[in-house]
Amino acid sequence: MNKKSTRKSIRLKRNLRARVLEGHPWAYKSEIEKLLPESHSGESVSLQDSRGRFLGSGIYNPKSQIIWRRFSTKEAAFDRTYLQKAITASVAKRTPEACQRLVWSEADNLPGLVVDRFEDILIVQALTMAVDRQTDAIREILTELLSPADIVFRYDAPSRNYEGLDLRVYTASGNTIPSRWVKIDGLEYKLDLVEGQKTGFYLDQREQHRRIAKLAQGKTMLDGFCHLGGFGLQAMKSSAKSVLSVDISKDATAAVVENAKKNQLNIDVETANLFDWLREYENRKFDLIVLDPPSFARNKKAIDGALRGYKELNLRALKMLNPGGILATYSCSQAIDAAAFTNVVRSAAADAHRPCTIMEHTAQPADHPMSLTMPESWYLKGLILRVE
Repeated sequence: MNKKSTRKSIRLKRNLRARVLEGHPWAYKSEIEKLLPESHSGESVSLQDSRGRFLGSGIYNPKSQIIWRRFSTKEAAFDRTYLQKAITASVAKRTPEACQRLVWSEADNLPGLVVDRFEDILIVQALTMAVDRQTDAIREILTELLSPADIVFRYDAPSRNYEGLDLRVYTASGNTIPSRWVKIDGLEYKLDLVEGQKTGFYLDQREQHRRIAKLAQGKTMLDGFCHLGGFGLQAMKSSAKSVLSVDISKDATAAVVENAKKNQLNIDVETANLFDWLREYENRKFDLIVLDPPSFARNKKAIDGALRGYKELNLRALKMLNPGGILATYSCSQAIDAAAFTNVVRSAAADAHRPCTIMEHTAQPADHPMSLTMPESWYLKGLILRVE
C-alpha cells in the first residue's frame, strides 16, 4: 500500500477560469484559496483544483505574483535527484554544439533555470527562489555532466527582484573571467560572459544569422539594432555587397568594429537611435534590411506603445527598400504574440504602399524549446518579406 504524500499542497479558489486548468504551468497568488506560511518559500508544493484533484508538483514562492510553477505532472520533489534527471534529459535533447542553450526554464521542466554553453564555459541563470536554493546541486550536476572549465552564475537578472532574491555574479572557481574570443558559426566574437547582456550573446538568433546571410549575397544591407554584429558579420562573410550596422549603444558598435576587424570583414558602423536614423536618412535605399530590436513590451501594460514602435520601424524600413528588396523583422517581446506582430507589420506595409510576399515566418531555434501550453515560452517571432 502506498503511503499518503505528506507534501504540502495549495488549492485553487472556486469558480476560476485559471490557465493552469488548461495545462499552463503557472498559478497566481490571486488564484489560491489559502497561502502556506512563508517558511515554505522555495519548496516543492502540489496544486489542487477547487475540488481537491491533483494538478501537478511545483515550486512555491508567496513573494512572487506567480506563486506556483509546475515542474512535474506527478508527485515529485524539486531536489537533487529530480534536478539530475531533468538537467541530463535537457542536455540530451540538444544536438551537441560548442555554443547553445542547454536548459530553458519551464520548457525543460526546470522553472527558473537557464543554462547556456559558450565552448568550455557555462552560464547559469537562477530566476526563481527554488533554483537559487539548489545552486550547489546544480553546480555539481553540471560539472559531472559536462566538465566545464568554469561556470558563471549570472544571478543579476532584474526579474529576480520579483522572487525576493538579491542580484550577484560570481564564478564556480572564484576566478575572474575576462572578455574572450568565442567562435560561433565560423566567426569570432569577443564576448563578456560575466557582465555582457543576457548571458553574453543572443544565441536564439543564430539560425537567423545564417538564414539572412544566404539572402544577403550581392546585396546592400542595413543591420538595425546590430548588437554585436551577428547579422552583418555573417552577411559579409556570405559576400554581401555592403553592410551598415546601426545601434544606439557605443559599446555595441565598438564591439562590431572589433569583431569585424578580427574576422577581416569590412562593415560600416554608426552609433545612433535607429528611430531617429531612419527618419534622418529616409531617402537612402537598401536591398535588405534587418530589424532586430530589444524587447519593447515586457508586460501587458506596454503592449500598445510597443505596437506603435514596431509600426513606425517597419513602415520606415519598408519605404527604404529597393523593389524586390527583403525585410527581415523580428520581435522578442514576450507580451506580443506572433499574430499581433504579423498584424502590425501588415498595417505598416499597407501604409507604406509596399505590397509584400511572406517568404518565411520565423521562430526561436530548437535549443530554445516552446511549450505548447505556455505561450510565454514562444517569445521570439519574425517575418522575412519580399517587397514589391
